[in-house]
Amino acid sequence: MAEKNSGLARVSDLGALQLQPALCRILDANLDRAREGLRIIEEWCRFGLQSSPLANECKSMRQELASWHAPELRAARNTPGDPGTDLSHPQEEERSGIESLLQANCCRVEEALRVLEEYGKLYHPDMGAVFKQMRYRVYTLESNLLAYRRRQLLDQAPLYLVTSENDKLFAVVEAALEGGLTLVQYRDKNTDDGERLRNAEQLRQICHHYGALFIMNDRVDLALAVDADGVHLGQQDMPTAFARQLLGPQRLIGRSTTNPEEMQRAIAEGADYIGVGPVYETPTKPGKAPAGLAYIRYAAEHSSVPWFAIGGIDMHNLTDVLDCGAERVAVVRGIMDVEQPTLVTQYFLSQMNRIQTLKAVEQRNVQSHA
Repeated sequence: MAEKNSGLARVSDLGALQLQPALCRILDANLDRAREGLRIIEEWCRFGLQSSPLANECKSMRQELASWHAPELRAARNTPGDPGTDLSHPQEEERSGIESLLQANCCRVEEALRVLEEYGKLYHPDMGAVFKQMRYRVYTLESNLLAYRRRQLLDQAPLYLVTSENDKLFAVVEAALEGGLTLVQYRDKNTDDGERLRNAEQLRQICHHYGALFIMNDRVDLALAVDADGVHLGQQDMPTAFARQLLGPQRLIGRSTTNPEEMQRAIAEGADYIGVGPVYETPTKPGKAPAGLAYIRYAAEHSSVPWFAIGGIDMHNLTDVLDCGAERVAVVRGIMDVEQPTLVTQYFLSQMNRIQTLKAVEQRNVQSHA
């Protein structure tokens, strides 16, 4: 510590006398700012995500920041005389959700570290390099944080709504979200790009308001443009590796599959989840022969990533699909074309929860008698 905080060793005596009070206050304020932001992120990693690796990374950086927070920096603090304490911005007064909160605090930490990197060069010969590397660590943390949260929501989502053209598109999606839906894909093959972009932006805002994931069908460019949580690709769309290069590691990539070979290839290429179907004939895929329940049974035994049974699934055949081993289903007409999307969504979720609970009880009974 003594070597680390040896004072203004790199500034001339005259420069040190002129710079020291202001420089120390700048370093003190930004050390505090970075530590506070990391603590806010750490709390969510610990209690929200329950991720020890992410929480430990935040704690490690906080402790390193504390080791640079020398007494002479704290002694220079002058809160009553700081004109910045009265400055604010409307965006600082509200947060639209946990993702907004986390992103705001990641930016806060990154900005503080950049200040520490530059002004630290005047304070200690090692300070600039140390905080430059820490800033890169926070960039990585931010990517991992978003990826972890999205994958956690994906793992916990039993029901996936894929939209179809509908005059009440936004109202139907929001009604389903009110019923407990947590995963939405915007699928529209016929609308022009301008309207599709506007629709996607509004749907993303609605989904994130409810804490749900928003996935863009087919179009990686539109997914990036509206800051979607990921993209879903068909068999004829771009390769997963190319999509990953464009989207980065923090966004989700799904892939449609219709047989075991396509499933294994999608998993090997790095898809985060897959669609399994169509289980039944569906006008969404005209001319496509149904994969049937046999493919559902295969996926239940062999898929190593989350998968959603899809294709003609509704309230009447849901139990048959779940009995074959499906734990997640994707629905189009079963929600988009009904009069009460909220109630139907609640029905889907309650049925899935009931059947999964019964399966868990049966499994425990088998194990207890083994």
